[in-house]
Amino acid sequence: MALPGDDLESGNSAIICKRCNENEATHKIRSESVCAKCFAAYVTTKAVKRMETFKVRASSSKAPRKFLLPLSFGPSSASLLYILDQHLRNQYERMNRAAYELYVVHIDLYLDEADKKESADLLEKYKGLFSRHTYCSHGLDEALSLGNIDWKALGISSLWQGTERTSTERLQQLIGSMPSATSKADIISTLLTRLLVEVAKENGCESILFADSTTRLAEKTLTETAKGRGFSLPWQVSDGASPYGVGFNYPLRDILKKEVVAFTSLTAPSIKDLVKLPQPLSQISASSKTTTIDDLMVQYFESVEENFPSIVANVVRTSSKLNPLTNIDASACSVCGLPVAEGTDGIYGWGGDQNSVSRAATEDTHRDILCYGCSRSING
Repeated sequence: MALPGDDLESGNSAIICKRCNENEATHKIRSESVCAKCFAAYVTTKAVKRMETFKVRASSSKAPRKFLLPLSFGPSSASLLYILDQHLRNQYERMNRAAYELYVVHIDLYLDEADKKESADLLEKYKGLFSRHTYCSHGLDEALSLGNIDWKALGISSLWQGTERTSTERLQQLIGSMPSATSKADIISTLLTRLLVEVAKENGCESILFADSTTRLAEKTLTETAKGRGFSLPWQVSDGASPYGVGFNYPLRDILKKEVVAFTSLTAPSIKDLVKLPQPLSQISASSKTTTIDDLMVQYFESVEENFPSIVANVVRTSSKLNPLTNIDASACSVCGLPVAEGTDGIYGWGGDQNSVSRAATEDTHRDILCYGCSRSING
């Protein structure tokens, strides 16, 4: 894998790019010193190659395929939008048509009105910069109206009481009822995925293009395993079909997070000023009650990525070799929707300390089918 795109230390004499042999080297790809132009071309090519499956055939008369691109305003999703916008622009210039079209969606995770207004304004700026695509925005609270989630499984009987309460207030109650910081982060992630899938289906998108970098996929590999969803990794880190009926694809899977961040400053027109950079997690404490498993994995891979990028790549490469079980009689988890093998009390591809308690019967004899991960999130 390539090393992060940090600027080279200045010396007494300029280092010439090892690829073009013309410009001064300012970045590194692995141990190779390259100029900004070659570095940007490297990142772009890695992402575009992942879209080769959807390239236009000269004799094809099929309508463009439609893909959902979640835009969080972070460096990865902003970079992916930029790269694919340029890719489509080039296709139009060469053939007057494109292989696919993008439906860009922003899911607002914030509950404060001021934050929502800021997100709406920022989305308008993206629309102005990349105007050829279709855009929409949804609030995470809209996930509460999804009919494919068995809300009884959450065990919060008061969630739907009080018709005067808004969906935002219900979402606050749901998140607040989770027993730990990790559980809160987990339910937010679950609702986000379920909502994205629903938006994709409603708008005829055959696949979701997630902007997860190599580093993010490595974080997810360890995080989901620690949460008890190791069985879901074939869908969460690999390109292809998902249990939800839409495809999951990761065009930035061969690019490190630091490379993506460096790339944002090399784009033209620049997207750097539109990117929301995450807060550094270098000072978090594992003993803090507000620290999540996700936070710890981000912190860990930030340090590993700096000096040992090959380890990050190996984690993703290994997890990508996992294959989902097929031809099994499985029901969907009541909350996350992932398959749970019947007769295993919620265990599917994971043992842990799972037992029949995770399928607690409710007062109306309704038995909830929960995967191990959701069981731990809900019950603590």
